[in-house]
Amino acid sequence: MTVSALPYYLGCPSWSEPAWRDHLYPADARPAEFLQLYGQVFNAVEGNTTFYAQPAASTVARWAQSMPAHLRFTAKFPREISHGGDLRERLPAAHAFMQLLEPLGSRVAPYWLQLPAAFGPERLAELVAFIDDLHRPVAVEVRNQAFFARGDEERMLNRLLMARQVERICLDPRALFSCTEQTAAVLDAQAKKPRVPPRPTAFSQSPQVRFIGHPTLEANDRFLRQWVAKIAEWIEEGRTPCIFLHTSDNHRAPLLARRFHEQLMVRLPGLPALPEIPREPVAEQLGLL
Repeated sequence: MTVSALPYYLGCPSWSEPAWRDHLYPADARPAEFLQLYGQVFNAVEGNTTFYAQPAASTVARWAQSMPAHLRFTAKFPREISHGGDLRERLPAAHAFMQLLEPLGSRVAPYWLQLPAAFGPERLAELVAFIDDLHRPVAVEVRNQAFFARGDEERMLNRLLMARQVERICLDPRALFSCTEQTAAVLDAQAKKPRVPPRPTAFSQSPQVRFIGHPTLEANDRFLRQWVAKIAEWIEEGRTPCIFLHTSDNHRAPLLARRFHEQLMVRLPGLPALPEIPREPVAEQLGLL
């Protein structure tokens, strides 16, 4: 089975974690090989890196050469766009960013707009103008508490996104905040992630989910069960959902993603297992000797 045959998109926050040599990549894998290896197991990757810094054109060209055709890259708009003031004034920068990623073609879908907590209901006109100007698949993550209060503001947000078939990215940090460990990685993740309730929505054919997990894999199961049921339901409806699984430092994110998929296999009999990367030296795998 190739990962491209999966009926949904599954991935991690990146592909470039050296700690994954312990359980995903061969021990001698070089960073330049990570993307190709990652694409042998997962069919989606969350584009966190573009939020913090725009890649150089040469970097995008390198990604285009090594990124498998089936891999979906959900590129985040850089924070100077999403967090840089009026979204309408950031449209030229947004178009320039999309042009920068053009070599990746259809592998970039959707673009993600992660809005700050300060972006409230009074700014929805900006969001509408921004989305309507792009003419590309977009998904939006909101963090303002008014959009989680089940009031008129949340209903208004949902209506405008649904009318445009723009997904509201569902962030589920419950497993992370259930953790009482006082490690630096956990405390840092809890400080950075918003404590918001999950809002599973399907406004298009591809609902988007971000699950922020507990560092102890087994502790995630009571939260994963709900997502196994929801992802299976969406698949059975004919949708192609997308779910990304994080852990506090993301060292165990691929293991958590595998754990989710194994539980989904029980819910959906016939769903194939994820491929395993052979553990022999990478050079032998890629025919470089």
